[in-house]
Amino acid sequence: MQATVQKTMEHFGECRGCDDHVHDLIQTLGRCLNGLWRYDQYIANADGHPELQQFWREFREQELASVSRMKELLANDLRQECS
Repeated sequence: MQATVQKTMEHFGECRGCDDHVHDLIQTLGRCLNGLWRYDQYIANADGHPELQQFWREFREQELASVSRMKELLANDLRQECS
């Protein structure tokens, strides 16, 4: 059994496709983008709760800023890799 596991993992990670830090940015950007579209619904769900609506608006703005920054960092990294 040990030999089978070792054989299965023998070439794991040889073809990464990109550096780990680029992969981390892409993964995190994807998670943020998936969550970002929900905030308008959260704001609507909090109808009648202005403090909670404001919280979701602020959170949405923070996420938008984070997404923008991640796109910038990713673009810079890809430009360096392609030059």
